[in-house]
Amino acid sequence: MASTNDLKNGMVLKLEGGQLWSVVEFQHVKPGKGPAFVRTKLKNVLSGKVVDKTFNAGVKVESATVDKRDMQFSYMDGEYFVFMDMETYDQLHIDRKAVGDAANFLVEGFTATVAQHEGEVLFVELPAAVELTIQETEPGVQGDRSTGGTKPATLETGHQIQVPLFITTGEKIKVDTRSSDYLGRVNG
Repeated sequence: MASTNDLKNGMVLKLEGGQLWSVVEFQHVKPGKGPAFVRTKLKNVLSGKVVDKTFNAGVKVESATVDKRDMQFSYMDGEYFVFMDMETYDQLHIDRKAVGDAANFLVEGFTATVAQHEGEVLFVELPAAVELTIQETEPGVQGDRSTGGTKPATLETGHQIQVPLFITTGEKIKVDTRSSDYLGRVNG
């Protein structure tokens, strides 16, 4: 058990019927009149739904123990992503639903954070940016500015994003894993 005074970003709470909610942000509010309270933004760990919730200050909330560890993506086994714990070399089969959008950016050998609660995989988290190779993109046409200077490109993972016109097939680029935005070329 924890108190609302102990809340931290990233902390996972067990609320209403055992659902797990991650604290995205929180703010302690002390109004001129009335008792203090804590305004929070919570994200449902499984569905990804974000809600605003207000707690009275000092109220007890049940915190959930979430085991987060870095694991390396090894290979695909049918519909399952196989990750390996780099400390124990144990392999973990994770289905596509738990991997979520991270599947768009996973290449063999990438390290991701795998979060588990009581042996169940909750989610797979990648770094904010990853480096991937452009598998295919059309040559940019000089003077074509009707698209705002971008064109579609397919990454080595099969995921499609928008890139500037000067990017060519085979180039390595940096991609934001949260928004699928192009962040720049990788030199070398």
